[in-house]
Amino acid sequence: TQHECTFVFAGPDGWPSGVVMNFVHEDDRLWLTAVEGRTHVVALDRDPRVSVVVSSAGTALRGRRMVTLRGVGTVHRDRTVIDHWLDVFARRWRADAPLEFRRALDTPRRVVIEVAELRVAVSHDHRRLG
Repeated sequence: TQHECTFVFAGPDGWPSGVVMNFVHEDDRLWLTAVEGRTHVVALDRDPRVSVVVSSAGTALRGRRMVTLRGVGTVHRDRTVIDHWLDVFARRWRADAPLEFRRALDTPRRVVIEVAELRVAVSHDHRRLG
């Protein structure tokens, strides 16, 4: 249901840093997109360990829920991979205008980020509170 997350990475000074990003969950991986040179892209080249925090905020899900996933990030710069995922992102995030959104996403220095080896680090489901 959710397609927005907080992407957490080791900043240039070693402190955890985070950015809010959209994602697609497919084949037990998370897929995101960014632009070459952004702090989180540079950080992934240095240290691929990341956490991704997803909450139920803004969705129709009942109760307050969240999960933090840990994984290993890979930056894809191959045009074939980028083209495939830009099509997927456009259809998932802007079903009302996928072609227009696809064109807007296809900017110079675009990369795709894959987060694999996902495992749950922390979770919370308010509905389970007694």
